[in-house]
Amino acid sequence: MPLLLIAAGGTGGHMFPAQALAEAMIAKGWRVKLSTDARGARYAGGFPAEVERQVISSATFARGGPLAKLAVPFRIAGGVISAYWQARRDRPDVVVGFGGYPSIPALGAAWALGLPRMIHEQNGVLGRVNEVFARRVDKIACGTWPTKLPQGVVGEPVGNPVRQSVLDRAGAPYIPPGDYPMSLVVIGGSQGARVLSDVVPAALAALPEALRPLLRVAHQARPEDQARVTATYQAAGMVAEVQPFFTDIPRRLSEAQLVISRSGASSIADISVIGRPAILIPFAQAAADHQTANATGLTQAGAALTMPESGLDVPRLSAEIAAILQAPEKAEAMAAAALSEGRPDATIRLAALVEALAGSPR
Repeated sequence: MPLLLIAAGGTGGHMFPAQALAEAMIAKGWRVKLSTDARGARYAGGFPAEVERQVISSATFARGGPLAKLAVPFRIAGGVISAYWQARRDRPDVVVGFGGYPSIPALGAAWALGLPRMIHEQNGVLGRVNEVFARRVDKIACGTWPTKLPQGVVGEPVGNPVRQSVLDRAGAPYIPPGDYPMSLVVIGGSQGARVLSDVVPAALAALPEALRPLLRVAHQARPEDQARVTATYQAAGMVAEVQPFFTDIPRRLSEAQLVISRSGASSIADISVIGRPAILIPFAQAAADHQTANATGLTQAGAALTMPESGLDVPRLSAEIAAILQAPEKAEAMAAAALSEGRPDATIRLAALVEALAGSPR
């Protein structure tokens, strides 16, 4: 059985597409190993039981005090050496990195051993680790297109693999806004977003009197913001469900007339695969402003409106929401445009690249 070694960090943005690839390759008869650090291993519970976990030391300069930062190069070097000897004993046919500092040892060892290797970048801008390896891999698979790449480096757009629960709702029929109850979903990444809790409830409360009673809002808010967000909706006489986390986001997206969201790579993938109009508010502090880059495809396609945090205020957001919900034909066109940007076959395309890389001459 051929062996795939997946190297990924500890965030959902890295681990979701890595998990999807692992499932696909196991179904194709491959063995799969996951290389990560101790933190990343805690986020690997969704991986198939057949995936062998390979916990290897790594580190980042982004955390810890001065002494911890001094130890970073030594921890990374130790991780690379360990990954090197493990790869010598059980040689992978392909190594795929999904970003994050825990992917450094496996990719470094693959480069040293001359193994077929590839990175998958979820965002529209390369993360720091993927940027380091961009010129040291055979392929760069891009989840967001266009992706900003170093000069002379060529990427292949494959899309971001999504969960099966999203695929089950792919292309669900869109019901345009009208004079009947409408659903609006507000999501801000896995932890919610304070700025959305600050502005969105007030913007919805400022909608025209005829529009407000029709809305049914599902708003993801941080636990510390939940009470005040709920109170704002109640004061406006609006029906709203406010939770720190929704386990059924795919269903809610499929039933929504409009989505207000951060533009993380996974959120963009879900919105486009299901096909819904969106107002995107990129996280201003994202590294290299990658969330603005993530939003480019949907915005240029006419599927979404992007509003930077610097220009976000209650009157403007309220006006933009009303402009979509009071124009059914516009909303329907946005939904169709979003669907045209979706990549429900992203996992299949990524798996095909792995197989092609395994069979390519070295």
